[in-house]
Amino acid sequence: MIADTITVMWKEIRELSLQRSGLRGGRAGLLVLIAVFGILLPLQSGRDWLIAPTTILMWAWLPFILVNSVVADSFAGERERHTLETLLASRLSDRAILIGKICSAIAYGWGITLIGIVVALVTINVSNWAGELLFFPPLNGAAILLLSFLVAWLAAGLGVLVSLRAASVRQAQQTLSLAFLFLFVPLLLLPLLPVSLQLTVTNALQGVNYQMIGVIVAAVLMVIDLVLLGIALRRFNRASLILGNQS
Repeated sequence: MIADTITVMWKEIRELSLQRSGLRGGRAGLLVLIAVFGILLPLQSGRDWLIAPTTILMWAWLPFILVNSVVADSFAGERERHTLETLLASRLSDRAILIGKICSAIAYGWGITLIGIVVALVTINVSNWAGELLFFPPLNGAAILLLSFLVAWLAAGLGVLVSLRAASVRQAQQTLSLAFLFLFVPLLLLPLLPVSLQLTVTNALQGVNYQMIGVIVAAVLMVIDLVLLGIALRRFNRASLILGNQS
């Protein structure tokens, strides 16, 4: 099964690279994201960027966007291109197909996030060089890596479930956009609040144990990710998908 899963992952990543080879909305969009998250925001915040809790939230938010941009195509796109029946008729097992598509979406979203983090660290060190390398505090760095991975997994699991039943890529994207709005827009609105209100919120959160909150959030995300994976495995029915593609 591992070899089959890797085969599906390789197929997905190769198709993804071909689809995004153009500069319009593909690589150009990724470069803009990396420039904003990896250069602009660290330059604005300076050294405080390394220790701010909002930095963790920012890097946890990014993979959800990245995965959402590709995972809608996982099954709905195959259905639109009339390649789903060929894939399902192959010798590949159901689990290999499903897990391969989930893992490829995670690899894409989390991989680009890691690239952005490296660019941001380079930016911070170049702009604030004082003879020593600057890095995240160990717990902050671990939280960024773990939460960004779990959020990428969350987006991939949710996206595959939606794409399995969506009639088109557009329909899947619209459904996933609603999920994004529900989960992350409140976080994006925080920096837009009046400065006085931001200070009030900051003062109220000063006594909060962020480490404990991080552990709880990670545990909850892990449970949700596993539940979504279990639901996807149960709902993946090769016969019904083939019939649905023919109809």
